[in-house]
Amino acid sequence: MGNLVESVGQETRQKGNFMEEQSQVELVREILSCYESKPSRLVPLLLDVQGSVGYLPEEGMRLIAHFLDMSVGQVYSVASFYSQFQLTPIGRHRITVCRGTACHIRGAPQILGEIEKGIGINEGETSSDLEYTLETVACMGCCALAPCIKVNDDVHGELTPRKVKEVLLNLDKEGADAQ
Repeated sequence: MGNLVESVGQETRQKGNFMEEQSQVELVREILSCYESKPSRLVPLLLDVQGSVGYLPEEGMRLIAHFLDMSVGQVYSVASFYSQFQLTPIGRHRITVCRGTACHIRGAPQILGEIEKGIGINEGETSSDLEYTLETVACMGCCALAPCIKVNDDVHGELTPRKVKEVLLNLDKEGADAQ
């Protein structure tokens, strides 16, 4: 759906701000207007809303449920089942640490600890300023680059605690340049 809805949502997320609830509702309604009211459209709708808003807001899921003539529980059940759906806002910098065997053996626990110390949050948390979200995955499939992390869409491999500090420092510089 390469239209205005998508570009507005992307622009908002890139600025590191999440929309006011009223704007989110307007955006969700605009997305709904592009769909047929069929329960089979649930997952594509959830993907589009998350792609535009940055996560699945509670009010957005209520609107989707009403639009598809489903219960909110049914919509929430699907949204909470799939790990790619976010039910809370995520940070502008989404940092994912691989915990696969190769990464673990080559120091992923130390890398995770260094990141937690560097950004001031623990695994599974988002900073209050919505700058960072820190999460782990079982395996990223980049075993030859172990240990590795992903920051948004960029993979950083063969990490050491010193290299992690450089990655975080570059994120801080990007943030300062954007303001």
